[in-house]
Amino acid sequence: MPGLLCFLSIWTEGIKHRVDTYWALLPPPTLQATRTLKKIEDSNRGDWPKFKEQACILRTEISSGNVRIDPNSIAFSMWKDVPVPFYLSAFFFEVMNPTEIRLGAKPVVNQRGPYVYREYRFKTNITFHDNGTVSFLEYRRFYFQPDLSHGMEEDYIVVPNILVMGAAVMLETLPQFLKMLISGALAGLGQGAFMNRTVGEIMWGYDDPLIDVLNNFVPGLIPFKGKFGLFVDFNNSNTGMFTVYTGATDINQIHIVDTWNGLKKLNYWRSDECNMINGTSGEMWPPFMTPSSSLEFYSPDACRSMKLVYEQSGVFKGVPTYRFVAPKTLFANGTDYPPNEGFCPCRESGIQNVSTCRMNAPVFISHPHFYNADPVLVEAVDGLHPNKEQHGLFLDVHPVTGIPMNCSIKLQLSLYMKKVSGISQTGQIKPVVLPILWFAESGAIEGSVLKQFYTNLVLIPSVLEYVQYICIGLGVALIVAAIVLEVKRQIDVKHDLQPWRWVQCWLDVTVGMERNAREKSPREPDPRTEPPQSSETTPLLQDDSKTNQNDAAEA
Repeated sequence: MPGLLCFLSIWTEGIKHRVDTYWALLPPPTLQATRTLKKIEDSNRGDWPKFKEQACILRTEISSGNVRIDPNSIAFSMWKDVPVPFYLSAFFFEVMNPTEIRLGAKPVVNQRGPYVYREYRFKTNITFHDNGTVSFLEYRRFYFQPDLSHGMEEDYIVVPNILVMGAAVMLETLPQFLKMLISGALAGLGQGAFMNRTVGEIMWGYDDPLIDVLNNFVPGLIPFKGKFGLFVDFNNSNTGMFTVYTGATDINQIHIVDTWNGLKKLNYWRSDECNMINGTSGEMWPPFMTPSSSLEFYSPDACRSMKLVYEQSGVFKGVPTYRFVAPKTLFANGTDYPPNEGFCPCRESGIQNVSTCRMNAPVFISHPHFYNADPVLVEAVDGLHPNKEQHGLFLDVHPVTGIPMNCSIKLQLSLYMKKVSGISQTGQIKPVVLPILWFAESGAIEGSVLKQFYTNLVLIPSVLEYVQYICIGLGVALIVAAIVLEVKRQIDVKHDLQPWRWVQCWLDVTVGMERNAREKSPREPDPRTEPPQSSETTPLLQDDSKTNQNDAAEA
């Protein structure tokens, strides 16, 4: 029992020494970090590798202020001007049979692209507040990348005339004579159900006199002037004023949105749940994720908050990640998923009506090619081929830091078209949700940033892992040595001998054994040291010897 207690004591002290040595390599923590470290230690007791990784990241990054949104932190410049290269890839659905569609035929489309743009993001108007939040405006700029594109911005593509077909649906309830008057004005401007324009015009805008005509007939129908384009509000513009938590008071709240444009919730939708502003602004998330975690973020482009769910663990260029994907319920209608009832009026499941935040235009968002949508939508248009690999969105996030390593957010814009009585441009078009384009915003950490991540999150922990096994081996050797010394000490105590008397005792025993052996064995006389034994026959023997010597001389 004493030996077992000694073993357990040494093992416990060894573990404690490993932890203490590990902390000694790290900077001193703040009070908040110390409390969080204690929680981590309690939740991961017995799991040294997991505890080591989480504690290392927290101690080195959080306690030293490297993760918090703070002007004095290392990460601040990266947060302010995102160094990760982002790319916007646009794919257009060219209409192959516009004339037949006006006569009631099924639309046939052909995907064109990608047309790739390098996206630069930077933050301005950064203001820190006393409640642990910071406000900012994030601007985006796009630059065409011909070497990464399959085509040029000067390419012409036939697509639905969004202004005409969108206005037709919006004007459906007007008096018949007014609709006919508007239709005549459209014909005078040469406007039809479809248009043939360049990629650059569709993306970044073109001058169209139709905007003034529509505003003259129906004031406020199109509340803007100038150019019209699908991404005209993207380039050199901001996504609204975000106010997020800095993590100064609670690291679990870092990057979480407090308000957007001063609003705690939206007013686009029909339910409080759908109007909630949840999660982050979509760039980073709080640390220490688990497979039960979800990624929530507010997207001004989609006019709503979105939630992604855990799919699988993986590795991105050596760095461990969690992959989060969109659940099938993301764009489900209220019938299939009741919580989405607030986003209605709804059509088929898998598309979301965003008309309430897009000037009441009959525009829908979905996954590309109606992936994860009602098959009716795919069957209504020839040329669509949905599949997960090409059309499913995902985010690969490092679970300990909450930083995305690789991402691709994909959305499709579609226009609801149909025949509208009084608007001759709509002809005999059958009701259909016709895809216009889909785009992917993609980015991945690379270069020096990736190298730093790999070194701090993979290489160093791996080295420490091997070091701990070496320490365990040395600890076992020391334990064995301690057991041997303990056994020897117990023998010393039992015989009441001092350690220095072991040698003397051994010598005494050896000499005694030799003496006993010598006494028991017969001894031969030594003529040099012992005198001849006296005997009554000795003189006679001597005389006989002399007689023999004389006889020999005479002879």
